[in-house]
Amino acid sequence: MAGKTLTRMDLSEAVFREVGLSRNESAQLVETVLNHMSDALVKGESVKISSFGTFSVREKAARVGRNPKTGQEVPISPRRVLTFRPSHLMKDRVADGNRK
Repeated sequence: MAGKTLTRMDLSEAVFREVGLSRNESAQLVETVLNHMSDALVKGESVKISSFGTFSVREKAARVGRNPKTGQEVPISPRRVLTFRPSHLMKDRVADGNRK
C-alpha cells in the first residue's frame, strides 16, 4: 500500500487551480488554515470538518510498558495524543475506493 503522499504543495496547487488565487496566495491560504487547525488542537479544542472527520486531543495516563526485545518494564509518562475520527461519508468514500 505504498501510494503517493498528499503534501502542502499539492493542496496549494489544488487551491490555485480550483479557486484561481495566485500560487503565493494559495500557499498562504493553506498555511493559514493548517495553522488555525494546529493552534486549536494545541489549546485542546476539537477540529471538526464536515463530511471529512474530527481531529481531537486526548490525554493518556501514565502506565507501565514493556520493552519487547528485553521484556524489561519501562514507565511511560502521561501525554497528549492527537486522534482523528473520520466521518461516515469519508469512511464510505474510502471503502468505495477499495472496490475499484
